[in-house]
Amino acid sequence: MNLPHLPALRRGKPYQSLDSTEVVNHRTGEPMARVSQVNAGIIRKDLAKIADARDALKRFTVEQLIEISARAGEHFLNGELPLGDQGHTQTPDDYVKTLSATSGLPHVMVRRNMAKIHFALTNIRTVLNGLTRGLPLDVIDRGYGEQSGAAVSYYPTANALGLIMPSNSPAVNSLWLPAIALKTPVIIKPGREEPWTPYRLIQAFIAAGAPAEAFGFYPTDHEGSAEVMKLCGRALIFGDAATVEQYRNNPKFSVHGPGFSKILIGDDEIERWPEFIDLMVASIAENGGRSCVNASAVIVPKYAAEIADALAQKLGPVAPTKPDDEGARLSGFANPKMAEFIDAAIEDGLQTPGAEDVTARYRGGPRKVEADGVYLRPTIVHCESIDHPLANKEYLCPYASVVEVPQSEMLGKIGPSLVVTAITKDRAFTEQLLNSALIERLNLGPIPTMKISWDQPHEGNMFEFLYKRRSIDRA
Repeated sequence: MNLPHLPALRRGKPYQSLDSTEVVNHRTGEPMARVSQVNAGIIRKDLAKIADARDALKRFTVEQLIEISARAGEHFLNGELPLGDQGHTQTPDDYVKTLSATSGLPHVMVRRNMAKIHFALTNIRTVLNGLTRGLPLDVIDRGYGEQSGAAVSYYPTANALGLIMPSNSPAVNSLWLPAIALKTPVIIKPGREEPWTPYRLIQAFIAAGAPAEAFGFYPTDHEGSAEVMKLCGRALIFGDAATVEQYRNNPKFSVHGPGFSKILIGDDEIERWPEFIDLMVASIAENGGRSCVNASAVIVPKYAAEIADALAQKLGPVAPTKPDDEGARLSGFANPKMAEFIDAAIEDGLQTPGAEDVTARYRGGPRKVEADGVYLRPTIVHCESIDHPLANKEYLCPYASVVEVPQSEMLGKIGPSLVVTAITKDRAFTEQLLNSALIERLNLGPIPTMKISWDQPHEGNMFEFLYKRRSIDRA
């Protein structure tokens, strides 16, 4: 079988290593590609010359890089692009089927993630306008200029952006896309089961006219990942709470762990709770529940049991389907041990009194099922207290707790939250929400937690991460 070979890309140039791994179909175990693995020494050697990659991007204006990004979006969504270094190519349909086979995402979810990435690339101007708060883009080209009549100057904080990517959802790649228009090379350590999206994006950028040397693609081990984080001036890190916590207070790193996103309903709107059930379902279950912006808790002043039951009636019957089913709502697990771990963790939490898996009433079988792969069916847990071990958890599946907390105590109990949808018109409560340092993105009103505005960063500001303002005066 002539498997595609994905080489490392050293400043854009393919490199075949003596060491390689196979990416396999999670359903059948069939190899899908060989991927070259590089060691930390190669990464150190290449990053010593990373300034050359930045120089390659500096030859373009931001306006030109915006145009390149838009063309890259079209290539990514619609183009037939190189796949590896042995003459293979990949159509959009090939990409969908391959990513589904190795990650567990059904085809329909892969296409939705493709559309999100395409939208981000073709709207980079809007994204940059939001990130820079309307900064004239030639300020980035020259290093200085004017904004609102005042002299401004910005300088880069790093010669490259390191990316330690996950395998759970391809749309997370949209977070690094503005870096190219901001003239910052990217050094990507892809997820083990998901090298496809970053590799395809790199090929799309190159096809659109971006300099190949601006891209590093380094499948590697933990030591190699550590070198990427150490030697790139800035890095994005994805992982569970334990992984990212050690980097959280270091300004070199933008950490992307569990979002613990939530829906809050105020006293003034709680009697209308049945009107918001579909919004809650979408917030909990879209994208297979794999996104950090999926709601993992619903906090209400009363009717928690009724709301949990209504959600369970909607989500409990949801079951695995074929990967190409357009109505697919669940993702399989490329690593069955992860599904086993999550299932066991939920069951362990249920042993503590004060929690019920309400979906068990409507599921008609176990949570973990094998059906052309390993899946976890949705779980809605009614917790009697927000202090219960399952009340503020997040898992890579449609999972949420429902818990009663008096409105006056909500902000003191919810903890850090990436997204909060607050359904209330209470002015005093709204002011408290606006003043809360625990909430990174706030949706006021019945807006799904999954809805993202590309002109507003929902998890860190890439421009402020990659550039720093300096004082300037010119004679």
